[in-house]
Amino acid sequence: MPASPIRKLAPLAYAAQDRGVKIYRLNIGQPDLPTPQKALDVLKHIDRTTLEYSPSQGYRSLRQALVGYYERYQIKLHADEIIITSGGSEAVLFAFLSCLNPGDEIIVPEPAYANYMSFAISAGAVIRTVATTIEEGFCLPKVEKFEELINERTKAILICNPNNPTGYLYTQKEMNQIRDLVKKYNLYLFSDEVYREFIYTGSPYISCMHLEGIEQNVVLIDSVSKRYSECGIRIGALITKNEQVRKTVMKFCQARLSPPLIGQMIAEASIEGTEQYSRDVYDEYVERRKCLIDGVNRIPGCYTPMPMGAFYTVAQLPVEDAEHFCAWCLTDFCWKDEKTPADAAGETIMMAPAAGFYSTPGMGRNQVRLAYVLNKKDIQRALFILQKALEQYKGGEEGA
Repeated sequence: MPASPIRKLAPLAYAAQDRGVKIYRLNIGQPDLPTPQKALDVLKHIDRTTLEYSPSQGYRSLRQALVGYYERYQIKLHADEIIITSGGSEAVLFAFLSCLNPGDEIIVPEPAYANYMSFAISAGAVIRTVATTIEEGFCLPKVEKFEELINERTKAILICNPNNPTGYLYTQKEMNQIRDLVKKYNLYLFSDEVYREFIYTGSPYISCMHLEGIEQNVVLIDSVSKRYSECGIRIGALITKNEQVRKTVMKFCQARLSPPLIGQMIAEASIEGTEQYSRDVYDEYVERRKCLIDGVNRIPGCYTPMPMGAFYTVAQLPVEDAEHFCAWCLTDFCWKDEKTPADAAGETIMMAPAAGFYSTPGMGRNQVRLAYVLNKKDIQRALFILQKALEQYKGGEEGA
């Protein structure tokens, strides 16, 4: 089981905090924007006398509300085709456990969300990767690269669209390419689409549910965590029109009894009447994206492509070992200038080493994933500190 590249440096961050250091956290996709007020009001005014189990597949009222939500994206569903899970993470794990046997293989474009590997290991499955590159903006490889990996053990393709960690948005042509592979080799298509609200181009959002001819092969993964700033309520969804898959998933749902009761109440309250909230959040991320990408590309030796979705980007740094640099920022580096209060310990930045988002050894060693989840003022300050850290770190390398 690999350590999470997103959280593995957390002990170093806690130690720095104990020393009084202020840390600008660009390592984790935890939005700083407030949760919708109407959702918070539900939490504050719970009038139940008993906090009971919910149905293992989640409350029907929440699933019915989600049917209406997906209709906005031209995704036609019935409530029984939606299973509520304890976050999107459980949805991915249950999809793997239900559709794959030990030794079965999943093809995943890399870099990919690091915890996919952990879920695959838990299910006894094997991740096989096709590489995308920062030089090509992380676009999907040609179909031949996929077919080179397909064998009798291949059972699925997994995508994240828009992508975490790169922010890439798959085009209609790329989605059709995936559809044709799924159909030709009778594979499952697991599609993690938790960032669909955050698409910053004129390109259309193409869901796996829009792909014709593979309806029984598709498993959609979703979550309310990012779109409503509700990471902590742990409410996700597994959606499929394949009845056999749903029946198998339900066995795992029953084994864990029920998804979070209070989380479902909050999630249901968030779906309707939050359209203005969603527009405001979207506009804020558009501004943050420009601030971060422009800022990174102004730092000498740094490069990142413009992400088209989500709120992440993968950046290339002028260092040989980004993980060592990220750790050094938390253990050895602390910036002070005229903006730093006299009684403060100083400031630093926390990033996620991108090598942990690759399965191929050696890839991503000089890259980091950055999440633009801070306000613009803090992003600007974080990038200033990053530049100062790189200057000092490179000076130390050259001195050594």
